Amino acid sequence: MLSGAIDIHHLIATWGYAAVFAVIALESAGLPLPGETTLVAAALLAAGGQDLHIGGIVAAAAAGAVAGDNLGYLVGRRFGLPLLERHGARIGLTPTRLRIGRYLFREHGGTIVVVGRFVALLRAVTAVLAGANAMPWGRFVIFNGIGAVAWASVVGFAAYGFGDAALHAPLPFRIASVALAVGLVVGGGLWIRAQEARLAAAADAALADGR
Repeated sequence: MLSGAIDIHHLIATWGYAAVFAVIALESAGLPLPGETTLVAAALLAAGGQDLHIGGIVAAAAAGAVAGDNLGYLVGRRFGLPLLERHGARIGLTPTRLRIGRYLFREHGGTIVVVGRFVALLRAVTAVLAGANAMPWGRFVIFNGIGAVAWASVVGFAAYGFGDAALHAPLPFRIASVALAVGLVVGGGLWIRAQEARLAAAADAALADGR
């Protein structure tokens, strides 16, 4: 993972909105970078008094998501499933996840482009899969724009609100909030793993039937 080599706070403090745009764009194009973590970190820094505005952060995140997703779509459309089957594991797209992606696009189409923006399992590969599965570009642009703006707004403003409230809250509340956040992250990870196993079984059954 490239994310382990990146000092996110230093990057944001140095480059501001450009860092938010670049990291999220590259993650959206398929690179294993911490896009959502960057958005949350920038929002928290803005809440803590850093020379950043939450509106600019959300706009940079949404623009980065749209730009990166369109690049990922073009890569998937140009090189298709054979490239993903050979090299997909390098960006976290294992054979199992590739089958899941094919299944989800066949069953749900544009909805996956929107929802995938909110799911760690799908965020970095949804656009590539959309291109590889020959989703019409015009349809992709519409759903991608909706998903990018919704994700950047929900995550960005929620993190900003949390950070602003935590700064003015009593210490016990801040400790409880951190514990709750950790619990949600751990629980969310376990839930995603369970869903991945369930979806893998459904994908195998559907693809075996030629659906």
